[in-house]
Amino acid sequence: MLTDELVIKHTIKWITDVVIGCNFCPFAAQVIKKQTVFYRVEMATDAAVCLESFLQEVTRLDEDAGIETSFLIFPNGFKTFNSYLDMVSVAEKLLKQKGDNGIYQVASFHPQYKFAGAPDNDAANYTNRSVYPMLHLLRESSIDKALEHYDDPESIPDKNIHFAREKGLVYMKMLRDSCTGYG
Repeated sequence: MLTDELVIKHTIKWITDVVIGCNFCPFAAQVIKKQTVFYRVEMATDAAVCLESFLQEVTRLDEDAGIETSFLIFPNGFKTFNSYLDMVSVAEKLLKQKGDNGIYQVASFHPQYKFAGAPDNDAANYTNRSVYPMLHLLRESSIDKALEHYDDPESIPDKNIHFAREKGLVYMKMLRDSCTGYG
């Protein structure tokens, strides 16, 4: 049975082994090391409940400057990538309505993530294929600060795609799937 604790454990392993291990986000290791990440699990499957949880995470970031970034994880919801994309779109609209566009950014991760125009079996999709559907809320000011010390940040997506394709589909799938194969 999935518990909040187990879902968070799997997510942290995915961040450590895939996101940091493959250097998909060159800024992630620092935030993890500083322990300024908040993880929240929403077990509900109802989109309205999940979006309310999203707004609560925005409020949490508003109220706690010590949290750099928040992962809102949906282990039971948004099983299809299209239903997930619909929820991401609504979440981004809610940010704009609240006036938080430019303050926070939403990064999206899903077990079936597929870049537009990419085939399902493109290893590059694994740069955003997580162990569970999740929304990653980031402070734009933190992103800007991190980018000040990184040459050529525009090259990050291309480097990630190249790395994933070089490693191959079997490797990327195995690496991601190994994050839930314990505990």
